[in-house]
Amino acid sequence: MSVPPILKNLSLPVIAAPMFIVSGKEMVLAQCKAGIVGSFPALNARGEGEFENWLQFLHEELDRYNQSNPDTPAAPFAVNQIVFKSNARLQQDMDLCVKYKVPIIITSLGAVPEVNEAAHSYGGIVFHDIINQKFAKKAVEKGADGLIAVAAGAGGHAGTLSPFALVQELREWFDGPIALSGSIATGGAVLAAQAMGADFGYIGSSFIATKEANAENAYKQMVVASSADDIVYSDYFTGVSGNYLKPSITAAGLDPEDLPAGDITAMQKITDTQPDTKAWKDIWGCGQGIGAVSEVQSVAEKVEQLKTEYIAARQAITN
Repeated sequence: MSVPPILKNLSLPVIAAPMFIVSGKEMVLAQCKAGIVGSFPALNARGEGEFENWLQFLHEELDRYNQSNPDTPAAPFAVNQIVFKSNARLQQDMDLCVKYKVPIIITSLGAVPEVNEAAHSYGGIVFHDIINQKFAKKAVEKGADGLIAVAAGAGGHAGTLSPFALVQELREWFDGPIALSGSIATGGAVLAAQAMGADFGYIGSSFIATKEANAENAYKQMVVASSADDIVYSDYFTGVSGNYLKPSITAAGLDPEDLPAGDITAMQKITDTQPDTKAWKDIWGCGQGIGAVSEVQSVAEKVEQLKTEYIAARQAITN
């Protein structure tokens, strides 16, 4: 298996998933300083010039950190680009990624050669979100360097395949880097992902319950208090199937056990019927692995906990 040099010196083989609204520049900075890849969706940086401000902030802060810590430099960061027709910012945001030489691009909801070529023009690498072999092969054919295997149980727009089946079939034909997403919330789960053929664990939901996360305190506490049984899989909210916290759905005045089928107008329909509820803001995405989250921690504390668990799990299977 081939891992790009930029990803060989992480303190833990983990890529933090980019989460809508939740992933801000402060959390990404903390993740990189802790030695794992931090990431954020470009669209989280709202307002004129805000995306460029975030890129400048991360470059300056990480450069300052690396100069002060030459023996333990920070991990690289990634920007998530939504490759979808409705994303009118895609071209200008990619132009800024080229300008600032963003080390890693994560593409979602569509694979296009132009984005990959733009990243490759300055030496960047591209990972693409996939939920099955069909999408994986299309992504690689169009120039993606790595794949993010989004298996059952992942937060947000999750797939339905078992991580065992998904990674096993990917490794039958793909020798590049793979990050596995789907209920990975402990260091032991990261080691298990590697054992089945992935190179990295892809962790999102656990970082919602961190001090640096751009999430309401109620959201963080709901993650701490919930378990896999509190997750519902539905396409009602965006038209694309995903995992969400049942209590947030109930709080919005909806029945999580009786949600209708979704379509691209779902958000508007919720707004019409629940004028005080915004699906993108009040329905909270989350994966099934949150039973392992028992408190709100700093990012540094969370990563340190994951490292300890990873080492313990490795020792347990070698004894």
